[in-house]
Amino acid sequence: MSEASGTTTAVKPQIAAKNAEIAEVRARFDKMTAAVFLDYKGMTVEHVTRLRAAFRKAGVEYKVVKNTLVKQALKDAAFSDKLDSVLVGMTGVAWSYEEPGAAAKVVKAFRKEGPDGEKLKIKAGLIEGSVIDGTAVENELATMPGKDELRAKLLATLQAPLQQFVALLNAPAQNFVYLLAAKEREAEGK
Repeated sequence: MSEASGTTTAVKPQIAAKNAEIAEVRARFDKMTAAVFLDYKGMTVEHVTRLRAAFRKAGVEYKVVKNTLVKQALKDAAFSDKLDSVLVGMTGVAWSYEEPGAAAKVVKAFRKEGPDGEKLKIKAGLIEGSVIDGTAVENELATMPGKDELRAKLLATLQAPLQQFVALLNAPAQNFVYLLAAKEREAEGK
């Protein structure tokens, strides 16, 4: 009788730890703007370490996660059935919290680093509840403008009418100066 209760006591902490890990993964998916699912098979520890450093620098969180944990964490999501074919084999997940394309940009740049970078495979991406394939992640998500680029475009758009307005206000004074300069040249020529 004591063996049975000892086994039950040992199993409970394991279940609690697994539930905590599932909740942690679910929380990451809840607060992310985009996620990229990666297959890192064949990569060396050195390359994975460089990839992790690039993710950290870009503000992206990367973690190797068991497929069953991701499936459990996302079982209530509308798109969970679309991830069944993705969550096979070795899976690393890169979560972007600020800029949706941040993780995809890091992966795209890393894959261009030569034969070692090409070993990193993009399984799929997740953005706004939609699952996109690896090609779309690399060609579309990775090319999305970042926040700073969007801010610069917005600022330029807002400034353009003001710059034109200032130029229109200055035009009469500038034309008057040109007229005076022409008259001065004409007077010197007589």
